Amino acid sequence: MDIKKRDWQLARGDAGEVEFKYRIMGRKAGSLYINPKKFSSLHKPCMKEMIAFLNCLAVNNNSNDKCVRQKELLSVCMDSQATNKRKSWGSINYHLQRLSRGRK
Repeated sequence: MDIKKRDWQLARGDAGEVEFKYRIMGRKAGSLYINPKKFSSLHKPCMKEMIAFLNCLAVNNNSNDKCVRQKELLSVCMDSQATNKRKSWGSINYHLQRLSRGRK
């Protein structure tokens, strides 16, 4: 059995629609393959706060008034992450001048 036949499964719904289900690890969007294991090791600083906020929205039918505390916790976490500034690369004009100097 070749890979294409093995990895793709054809399923029919009640209304006769045809859908394809991908059966191997990862997600496929068009021709782009995303490996979820690769991104699991990345540092996700506000993940708990975001999940708590999204769960609150789901439970309360997308009512922001009932999820004020979770929203504030997420905002505080995201603001604290924004203070970690990277070293500036400088302006785009500086880099364009630097690159053009090498061509002369």
